[in-house]
Amino acid sequence: MLANESILGEILVLVKVSGKITKIKIILKKQMRPEPWNPPIDLSEKEAKIIKLIKKAKLFTFLREIRHLLFDEAFQEELSKMYAEALKGQPPVPPAQLALTLILQAYTKASDAEAIEALTMDRRWQLVIDCLDCEQAPFSQATLVRFREALIIHQLDRRLIERTVELACSTKKFGGRQLRGALDSSPLWGAAKVEDTYNLLGHALKKALGVIARQQGRELTEIASEMDADRAIGD
Repeated sequence: MLANESILGEILVLVKVSGKITKIKIILKKQMRPEPWNPPIDLSEKEAKIIKLIKKAKLFTFLREIRHLLFDEAFQEELSKMYAEALKGQPPVPPAQLALTLILQAYTKASDAEAIEALTMDRRWQLVIDCLDCEQAPFSQATLVRFREALIIHQLDRRLIERTVELACSTKKFGGRQLRGALDSSPLWGAAKVEDTYNLLGHALKKALGVIARQQGRELTEIASEMDADRAIGD
């Protein structure tokens, strides 16, 4: 356990399979605060070449050029405070990277799954969050969803939108009215999308069934069929 983590408590889940009670213990921990994100300000030669190829989707260029202004020290500190009472999962991802992904996601109307795919397949997305040529996204779909929920709970989603629009207007690098219209109309800022929520629940159920299968020395498909959860382990 890391030095700045502490155990909040434990949850004991009891699952009955074939008449046997299986216990699964989940340990809840406080999560350390994320470190500030300090990506390069000046364009690298590779980044300059990518930007030169971007003809229409200028939002990518705009966000790459102003990200250090959007996520200054004060705003990053504000975002990091959301993690003070967060439950430990993976090591914390810089909130600025997640927030930039949400802006791109809202503007392009990408689903959570599509956003994660874009981070591994689209160099324009990689340009913005500083992960050029990465073979996998810097964070998972679950992390992105949890961050969005925390942002909304702490009422920082509006702050993120307003700061981005203000910079679009003040720098004149992107249309403020166009940007506000796209971000305000996105369903991302409401409740979590049903499709993405179901996907996450299915993933969690599959992991739980996998634990039970290993403990009983049985196949995952057998356990899932017995519990009428066949769809949860589908591809």
